[in-house]
Amino acid sequence: MTRLLDDRTKANLDVALEEACRDLPHGGDHALRKRVALQLLQSARKGNTTLGGLCAVARTALIEATRPRRSA
Repeated sequence: MTRLLDDRTKANLDVALEEACRDLPHGGDHALRKRVALQLLQSARKGNTTLGGLCAVARTALIEATRPRRSA
């Protein structure tokens, strides 16, 4: 069952995404922001709805999304 998100959680999601991407050129491209946003939504649906918790998820997702890939 998909957990519905309340208005406060939605606001926290928005703030967490903006804070994580604010230092990127132009706030980050669409694909990068989408990857981070999907991680945030997944975490919120599991019950992580605090601003601090979501900001931590966003920072981690951004680091993972921008980490250079190792070639095989």
